[in-house]
Amino acid sequence: MESRHLIDMANQIGAFFASMPDHDEAVAGIADHIRRFWEPRMRRALLAALDDPHDDAAQGVAPIVREAIDKHRASLEPAPAAPHAA
Repeated sequence: MESRHLIDMANQIGAFFASMPDHDEAVAGIADHIRRFWEPRMRRALLAALDDPHDDAAQGVAPIVREAIDKHRASLEPAPAAPHAA
């Protein structure tokens, strides 16, 4: 999936939660939504885009989304795939 599309989707989630009166609750809500409803490859691609200083799309991430990802990154990292049994 293209990083620009992932950033746009994350920003839409951020816009929804940004209307909450409690900022910390909004930040946690963004991270929780992405963790619960995005499949692991989407989360992996989003994190990779945000880590890449050359990804222009990542520059468009909303500050509240960046904060949510920075604060809750450990819970957003997909678990490593289990090795296949032979």
